Amino acid sequence: MSAKALCSLLCVLSVSFFPAKAKAGSGTSSPADSVQPAPISWKTYLDEVALLDDYESVNFESSYDLLEELAAHPLNINTMTREDFEQLPFLSSQQIEDIQSYLYQYGDMKSLGELAMIRSLGYEQWNLLRCFTYAAPSAVEKRTFPSLGTIIRNGRSELMATLSSALQDRAGDRNGYLGYKYKHWLRYSFSYGSYVRCGLLGSQDSGEPFGGNGNSMGYDYYSFWLQVKNLGRIRNLVIGRYRVRFGLGLVINNDFSLGKTIMLSSLGRACGNISPHSSRSSGNYLQGAACMLRLSQSITGSLFYSYRTIDASLNAGGRSIATVVKTGYHRTPEEMARKDNAWQIAGGSNINYKKGGFHAGVTFLYTTFDKPLQPNTSAVYNRWKPRGQTFWNAGIDYGYMNGRITVSGETATGGCGAVATINTFSWQPSSEWSAVMVQRFYSYKYYSIFANSFSEGSGVQDESGIYAGVSWTPSPRFQLKAYSDYAHFSWPQYGHTRSHKAWDNLLSATFTAGRFSFFGRYRLHIKDVETKNIRTGRLQAVQFLDEHRLRLATEYSGWLSARFQTDICYNRYTQNSFGIMISEQLNKKLGRFNLSATASLFRTDDYNSRLYSYERSTLYNISIPMLYGHGARYAFYARYDAGKKIMCVIKIASTHYFDRDHISTGLQQIDGSSLTTFDLQLKYKF
Repeated sequence: MSAKALCSLLCVLSVSFFPAKAKAGSGTSSPADSVQPAPISWKTYLDEVALLDDYESVNFESSYDLLEELAAHPLNINTMTREDFEQLPFLSSQQIEDIQSYLYQYGDMKSLGELAMIRSLGYEQWNLLRCFTYAAPSAVEKRTFPSLGTIIRNGRSELMATLSSALQDRAGDRNGYLGYKYKHWLRYSFSYGSYVRCGLLGSQDSGEPFGGNGNSMGYDYYSFWLQVKNLGRIRNLVIGRYRVRFGLGLVINNDFSLGKTIMLSSLGRACGNISPHSSRSSGNYLQGAACMLRLSQSITGSLFYSYRTIDASLNAGGRSIATVVKTGYHRTPEEMARKDNAWQIAGGSNINYKKGGFHAGVTFLYTTFDKPLQPNTSAVYNRWKPRGQTFWNAGIDYGYMNGRITVSGETATGGCGAVATINTFSWQPSSEWSAVMVQRFYSYKYYSIFANSFSEGSGVQDESGIYAGVSWTPSPRFQLKAYSDYAHFSWPQYGHTRSHKAWDNLLSATFTAGRFSFFGRYRLHIKDVETKNIRTGRLQAVQFLDEHRLRLATEYSGWLSARFQTDICYNRYTQNSFGIMISEQLNKKLGRFNLSATASLFRTDDYNSRLYSYERSTLYNISIPMLYGHGARYAFYARYDAGKKIMCVIKIASTHYFDRDHISTGLQQIDGSSLTTFDLQLKYKF
């Protein structure tokens, strides 16, 4: 018996011990895979690992859109490159290396069940890979770049339209907003395998004008992209709007970014990636061209250039920029006045060397604006914000992987004359155990316009800290994760007049028994908070703010999928704040229909004990409502697939408050205690 046949036999035997659950994800699978479907979808996983800080992050929507795109267009695991694997945030460098080594040694995987043979992959990664990949013979997909005629004849197109709105009118809908209350977007995309992708997206938010009042081209926001991969020495070329990430993000990263729990899965992995900006997020992209070249077997080089207009608040006289605005809203005359009133040029390069277990890279970034940045620095927390018209940054990233130990890091500097560095050490002795430590030091004088990396604060500036995390999976049925992160801020930040610190701790556990899964997560977040004398405005005392958050969930996957969840928040500061939410979600597939219903009851003392909970929604639209006060929320979701070409989704959700007679304030105010929204989406493949 050949080694390949023996591995396949052992794989089938090992998979038979995994608990059977309802299939998740949209990846194509072989018939063998359907025997043991994945227990959780990637959206459930994302909700379980995401924290309050992630939900409120500007980059969370972009990160969600990237995973949605990968799930909608899964990749053949037998032809994936290292860059393709690095798009998946839950894989470590060692796991990527082991998958590629397995493919090199044994050839194509006949089914994704063979992933169970890779020692470093845990049950969680094994199932999540099924959401984004499929197994097909590599011979089916051409190794050489196809001709233009082949691409046109055999490419696949997709047209998607989405409409959403609240049934109730807001104050701004009656007087204040330039447009109507309906939010809608239209997206066309074309793809041929992993070689060519292109698309066009038009979008506008509720309250923004369509075809007038500053939007003469129809939609308020457009995005367009063309991506070509594996064309000779060109590994990846994107023209239009795109995002890039190199190293650990100290110089530039406007691509995928999630928080501390994901660090336990990726184990501090550094990478370089260029991806199209197909998101409706209008504040976090580059526009122009980016290219990654294969210079040799061990060396890749990347170049990128961007010219784009940006939203900005200008200082008196309009000769300088006070604040770069990234919300993307253009609903009122004031917001419309900030639209595209400045421009920005960004360009840079990266060269990366990989051989054996060693890798090293150098990244350079140059940025200029048509007007100088001149933020108001009278407030002490704004003292070290970027100032000037031109900026440059340079960084080196490095790492070594030997067996189960991985070391990686990045150190950067720039025209600011300061240094930022982050270094990680991870150890994965088996698929059961993994541990990671992260050290970072970001000088309070350091800044980079596009930096985004691991941090407790809001950016790569003024922070030093140590993070330690461990993951233990003694069996496919049980997993335990924990981390502790201490951070110190030497310069006063917003709400502070002196240095301060924060300590973040988390413990989570997942247990599976047959068709039942049990999930628990506890987080303790402690930080310094200053209180001031209301009359004088002077510092009165420094207190600790203790925030306790607990989530307990039970899920059943059978003829009916059900998830019962309890969320609790206790916030101790000048006064105690308590919140609790109980929610139930039911999912059922009936023929061509996928149905879901969610009901939640919540009660919190105030905004400080606010709670979040994930709901199913339309594609490329994340629904994680923030709830506080006393009330109930209901949501109903229905998806109908008419064959493989047509899909229709409708969602209706309503939040009713028991403790108020109006919702929100200002132009967003609704005169009433209920808010009901609807979403409608149509997708056609041809």
